[in-house]
Amino acid sequence: MSEHEARISGPWTADEIATFLDEAVVPIRLAAVAPSGWPVILSLWFLRDGDSLVCATQQSASIVATLAAERRCAFEVSVNDPPYRGVRGRATVSLEPDADLATLRRLVERYLGSADGTFASWLLGRDTPEVAIRLSPTQIASWDYRRRMRS
Repeated sequence: MSEHEARISGPWTADEIATFLDEAVVPIRLAAVAPSGWPVILSLWFLRDGDSLVCATQQSASIVATLAAERRCAFEVSVNDPPYRGVRGRATVSLEPDADLATLRRLVERYLGSADGTFASWLLGRDTPEVAIRLSPTQIASWDYRRRMRS
């Protein structure tokens, strides 16, 4: 992550944040405000692409319409087991067609290890259009409880 692109706070440097995001193979939790005015949160696979975080979903998913109406969101990426650590922040969103499924394929390989399995084939073989969701962070805060949670 570049310190010039996003305001960074917390114990980690921009390079440490980037390393964590590259190594943490957990879903990103994405929060947005729906047109109804209610907040929504969902978990998606993600990958870091330069200073951006990129997800993919079907074009018909309600989060696509939500993000098209309101391009601001919040996110969190954190480990699920102690000692807890992670990053959270705010971002602006752009939506891009994933017509050739390049983004989805990269996500499948990151989370499933390859695109050869049954589930991977099903994901990549659907006839529904996919959308890449690109988050451009404006603020990123890291936290790391490893020292305080040592036994």
